[in-house]
Amino acid sequence: MTDDLAARRIAVVRDHMALEITHDWDAVIATFAHPRYELHGGGAVFDGEESVRRYFAASRVPFPDQGNEIIAIAHDGDTVLVEFWLTGTHLGPLRLPGRTVEATGRAFRVRMAAGFEFAPGSDRILCERPYFDQGAVARALELA
Repeated sequence: MTDDLAARRIAVVRDHMALEITHDWDAVIATFAHPRYELHGGGAVFDGEESVRRYFAASRVPFPDQGNEIIAIAHDGDTVLVEFWLTGTHLGPLRLPGRTVEATGRAFRVRMAAGFEFAPGSDRILCERPYFDQGAVARALELA
């Protein structure tokens, strides 16, 4: 693997994460070879463009200002690893197990990590795998 490919992959991940903040979903989709999210924490998988776009839409209902702040980023093999702060404000209905919580206006900031898998020799993402504590946002919003 060349240092150039590693640098391009890191740049793609930085762009991908920045584009999620601005809701430029077409450009986010363009960072993938095949759009796929595997959410390790809740166990949900969104595979394919249509499914990923539904995930984007649904996840921004409770947190339209959802953002991320990269803490650290590294490249290893065919993976880029990122540690980041996930941020947002509870401005819409939030579905929790057994109930829906209307907007509280409270902000959250929780630490997370994600792995971005790439095909050998490629700078297009095959899969994003965020790793998180499923209850962290609810606790940060004082809902749990």
